[in-house]
Amino acid sequence: MPVSENPLDPETLKQKQRELRDGFPLPLTLRVHRALSWLRRAENEKDDLDVRFILLWIGFNAAYAGDLDRALDGEGKAGNERDRFDKFFATLVEMDRDNRIYNAIWERFSQEIRLLLDNKFVFAPFWRHQAGEFGGAGWEVSFESARAAANRAVAQRNTSIVLSVLFDRLYVLRNQLVHGGATWDSSANRNQVRDGASLLGCLLPVFIDLMMDNPDAEWAMPMYPVVEE
Repeated sequence: MPVSENPLDPETLKQKQRELRDGFPLPLTLRVHRALSWLRRAENEKDDLDVRFILLWIGFNAAYAGDLDRALDGEGKAGNERDRFDKFFATLVEMDRDNRIYNAIWERFSQEIRLLLDNKFVFAPFWRHQAGEFGGAGWEVSFESARAAANRAVAQRNTSIVLSVLFDRLYVLRNQLVHGGATWDSSANRNQVRDGASLLGCLLPVFIDLMMDNPDAEWAMPMYPVVEE
């Protein structure tokens, strides 16, 4: 497959990985290799946005994957998904000296992000309220609070908080699709699936590229390492 001049094109990233991988520690090798495999597959899924979003999310999951030690400690000690997101984002933002993540999301996708932040259907407390579960009462207040926090983070160029709030929303969308809470190709959630796929398709290559540029960072061994038979 021809390599594009775009440094974030999946095939260009794959070529970069081939050139650098001998210098990667094993945990980074696994994370990048797996994430790229799903990113490249997603690149061939232009029309089915539900499938494209899921493929991109798996690629993201491969990049930030929970480490093996925490998995062996048991679910109770592993921490929740939000904690893993936040730690991964903090690591990437520290590496991102040129503000590539911030520029990617706010120069290219500011409108899509604002739509997601304004969309109650990708806000977890709204659904807890619908189900009558604990934590759903007063969801409107927490909704406005989260949106205000995101706007402050944008003004302050606090990329970690922007990513945290944004991926809270994308995680709800991920759950709706993966856990059968949505109909395939449904018009009811088309906008958020479209915008979510666009955002992940933009951010995942940046995440992978930053990871490859920082092989000396402390990359924990991901869950499910390769085991020889």
